Amino acid sequence: MATAVKSVAKAIRERGLRSYLKELKEDGFLQTKIHNIGARLVGVDNIGNKYYEKLDAQYAFDAKTKEAWQKDLRELMGVEAWKGLAAMASDPEKPALSSLAKVRKSSGEIGDTQEPLLNGVHNSENYSLIAAILPFLFPALGGLLYGYDIGATSCATISVESATLSGVSWYNLSSVEIGLITSGSLYGALIGSLMAFNIADFLGRRRELILAALLYLLGALVTAVAPDLPVMVIGRLVYGIGIGLAMHAAPMYIAETAPSAIRGRLISLKEFFIVLGMVAGYGIGSLLVDIVAGWRYMYGVSAPLAIIMGIGMWWLPASPRWILLCAIQGRGSMHELKETAISCLCRLRGRAIGDSAPEQVDEMLAELAYVGEEKEATLGEMFHGKCLKALVIGGGLVLFQQITGQPSVLYYAASIFQLIMTGAAVLLVDRLGRRPLLLGGVTGMVISLFLLGSYYLFFDNAPVAAVVALLLYVGCYQISFGPIGWLMISEIFPLRLRGRGLSIAVLVNFAANALVTFAFSPLKALLGAGILFYGFGAIAVASLVFIFFIVPETKGLTLEEIEAKCL
Repeated sequence: MATAVKSVAKAIRERGLRSYLKELKEDGFLQTKIHNIGARLVGVDNIGNKYYEKLDAQYAFDAKTKEAWQKDLRELMGVEAWKGLAAMASDPEKPALSSLAKVRKSSGEIGDTQEPLLNGVHNSENYSLIAAILPFLFPALGGLLYGYDIGATSCATISVESATLSGVSWYNLSSVEIGLITSGSLYGALIGSLMAFNIADFLGRRRELILAALLYLLGALVTAVAPDLPVMVIGRLVYGIGIGLAMHAAPMYIAETAPSAIRGRLISLKEFFIVLGMVAGYGIGSLLVDIVAGWRYMYGVSAPLAIIMGIGMWWLPASPRWILLCAIQGRGSMHELKETAISCLCRLRGRAIGDSAPEQVDEMLAELAYVGEEKEATLGEMFHGKCLKALVIGGGLVLFQQITGQPSVLYYAASIFQLIMTGAAVLLVDRLGRRPLLLGGVTGMVISLFLLGSYYLFFDNAPVAAVVALLLYVGCYQISFGPIGWLMISEIFPLRLRGRGLSIAVLVNFAANALVTFAFSPLKALLGAGILFYGFGAIAVASLVFIFFIVPETKGLTLEEIEAKCL
């Protein structure tokens, strides 16, 4: 909000209040901006928070300027609306100004509806459950294909190294060459994450997912028909770039299109699809591992799924919030983009939305304008203000998600058990909230990691301790860091910085995954398994402190409320 106030103050000083408001009216922003300026002048925001008085010196709101502006604004807003703002300044317990909601304007302007409702009271998000599933399903196939690659590769490397079953003359591979095959998609995902930083906001979430599906298809086909190792590695890299783009765009698209009441459940279900893909990869790989050139079929299986994902994303509408972001940033006609957003929202919610789509879009627009999304994002803003806080929260979560031992410990766990526990998280995340699951799950991880370390150091004659510790770790991880890490990075970033912010978080995720995967064996040889698991346990304790003091609760909030209240 401070950024918005600063930009308004500068514009009014340069052009004059009446001229500035006339321009806002033409662009459809009059109602929202008048309220924000008026609220600023009397010292409150639209829900009665009295914090603007601290900004007087910085933005030159001296007594003379305030008096002049208040006179003009009383005239423009009307006596009743101005009295409402003044009443809130003297009594913050009063409800948000209702008289502003009565001010109506011509069709197509943001002011057609109520002021931003950042106090938890919103238009009912009516939706059809069947209609809401499809915008989740096709992006989630990107997670399924990622998980399938993990599972299938473990069997494909066995097949490609076999003298009798590989079907190639270059089967005699070194450990480095096998490493290139297994980690090729991971390095591709790092490249995809870097690409997403620059192309995400330009393409939009839907087109980024279509591009990811094309790369999945191309990578799968190149890998499956590879005549030699270099071509196979290129195919793995291309497939990995698809992973990076899909894991970046899928949580954003789901978060921006899902109803608030089930947003957590749907994004967590994407993690379920990743584990489901791993189970499918292991299963299909086991069936094909004894067939000549079976590794080609294992990788080729991804192709039809990639086609389904691409066709599904082509059919689905764009994210209404991304369209509205383009609108308020002047990247197209406000009226046309608003109508497009209404049409997309109707398709996403189904018939149950009735006639409320225009009202919901107006509310989104007003809230986006209120939290200051009008400016296009700059690189410098990524490391200041709200986005810096979001980076600390999101980057911290995905970093701890990996460096508490996940890539190594889960390697020993049964995928079917991971599937069951992820399903439990899906059912609980919108009921209990993010913080309780994170705090409870990570506490269980701490206990399990110290128990694993103690097994290797003191209880090596009691294997039941290792089994219990491993199951506890898997269960606790899959109801905490596993799904909620991806969920929160999709929620926490401001809209105009979400594409770039999420790309950094995804990059941190894959980079930390690669680091832990690479370092686990050398550290195990150097320190011993017991000390290494104790080290992971200590990091998990640090992550628990981080969650308790830094990570906010976002259950039940709209994405705009998260930006206004949690950052």
